[in-house]
Amino acid sequence: MKKGKIFVVGFGPGDREHITKRAIDVLKQSDSIIGYKTYVELIEPFVTAKSIVSTGMTEEVSRAQEAVKQAEAGNLVSVISSGDSGVYGMAGLVYEVLIEKGWTEKEGIAVEIVPGISAIHSCASILGAPIMHDACTISLSDHLTPWTVIEKRIEAAAMADFVIALYNPKSGRRTRQIVEAQTILLKYRSPNTPVGLVKSAFRENQNVVLTTLADMLEHDIGMLTTVIIGNSSTFFYDNKIITPRGYQRKYTLGEEEQRLKPHQRLKKEAEPWALNQETGEAQAGYEQIERKKQEGSSLDVALKALSMVTKTDIENSMFVQQPIENIFEFAVSPGVANKFIKPEQMRVLAEIIDETGTLEYTPDHRFLVKIPTTDPESIIEKLEQHHLIVMPMGDVLNLKACDFCYGEKAESIPYAEEIASNLGGLKLPKELHIGFNGCGMACYRAVFDDIGIVYRKKKFDLFIGAKPVGRTAHAAQPVAEGIEPDQLLPLLTELIEEYKQNAHPNERLFKYFKRVKKIRSFIYHDMSSKIKVEPAPCGD
Repeated sequence: MKKGKIFVVGFGPGDREHITKRAIDVLKQSDSIIGYKTYVELIEPFVTAKSIVSTGMTEEVSRAQEAVKQAEAGNLVSVISSGDSGVYGMAGLVYEVLIEKGWTEKEGIAVEIVPGISAIHSCASILGAPIMHDACTISLSDHLTPWTVIEKRIEAAAMADFVIALYNPKSGRRTRQIVEAQTILLKYRSPNTPVGLVKSAFRENQNVVLTTLADMLEHDIGMLTTVIIGNSSTFFYDNKIITPRGYQRKYTLGEEEQRLKPHQRLKKEAEPWALNQETGEAQAGYEQIERKKQEGSSLDVALKALSMVTKTDIENSMFVQQPIENIFEFAVSPGVANKFIKPEQMRVLAEIIDETGTLEYTPDHRFLVKIPTTDPESIIEKLEQHHLIVMPMGDVLNLKACDFCYGEKAESIPYAEEIASNLGGLKLPKELHIGFNGCGMACYRAVFDDIGIVYRKKKFDLFIGAKPVGRTAHAAQPVAEGIEPDQLLPLLTELIEEYKQNAHPNERLFKYFKRVKKIRSFIYHDMSSKIKVEPAPCGD
């Protein structure tokens, strides 16, 4: 069996002229390409792979997991990112998934990070030369990073007079972050500071706006926009944004003969602002930014002396270290058939969630809970002591049963509980719902779930492949009637195992059924509306 390999490829801004030769070479030799569907479309001219797995936004983890799975099977796999894969891209996530599996470079599958042109560089080239001096990138997305941390980074960069590139500045749901960022920056920068807004750099719908820090919110800013904010010396010239190489010039622009020869420009007398290599001091007065007096040199001496006496390393408590918070996410419900939650159960939930967690009710008759904790086992134990069912959340199997007419039609409840016990929480390519109705009325809409089960005349009817959401939603296809009760669980197990093994990451059951045309012995039939419906804006 040949040994697989993962290429994590940054393909740059997205046009053919700015992708590296190495990136093109690995894309062409790969057996499989995995990426966000918009990115897959951008690199399509370079792809010869038979297997292309494209998924939606926020599905990065499933992409990384699929890449590892395919590489372990002996395939050459390219996981693609726009820009550079090591800058807010897939590189780190691929390594995280590998590390969780105990991967080592010596004995595990090979990994190659293929660099690309990052957004800060491609956008800067369009704007002129805005990042000629010290620059940084800050993502305004607070999905994975606390906003309080992002605020500190913006303030620190603004105070230190960095040229700043803001990534992920705004989305449909995140509209306030860019406003807060502007407010922080205006504390340290002139309102007239040059700002460049570049949307979709080097792509067909590229749009460039030159504006100022005060006026930048008057323009359209979205997820595809990179915002580059100049420092105190940045200026506009002829529709370009220029940042000088430094705050002091050692050369005279426009003169044929320079005042200082090249070998003289690096001498101490030509750089009075530079750090003295012997004393560790620098002459003040050359900086153009406010500098607070640094306190604590006596603390450093004391800590050093204490370390020498105790012969142990004493850490400076002033060092900044953002702790990684462990968030425990799970679903909870009062039971498969039971839809009533008792006051005591609500009290326990409230105590566990406290001020730091969240509780969200869903249409699937369960709560989604997110709690910062390092001891999830004790939380599960406490909830189960109060007769609450704790289940995993995410891309797993969930069983949603009716209330069995408040227990009046209880004959099929044991079968529903058996399915939940054996298959509930099973990890799958995409979240899958089994709807279970205890009579032929199917009033809990089981036929509109991924798999629908209806108990009728002491036997079961089976439905597969509903499209549960969207303007083109439709009911599932009836595939079997009169299934004997003892045959139901084995049949479901085989069906779900086939889907688990063969579906693409993030591929819903109805899409898988439509693609493969057959699951077990069940032949696909198109159940979608025959009336033409205009496609949804998201392209679903």
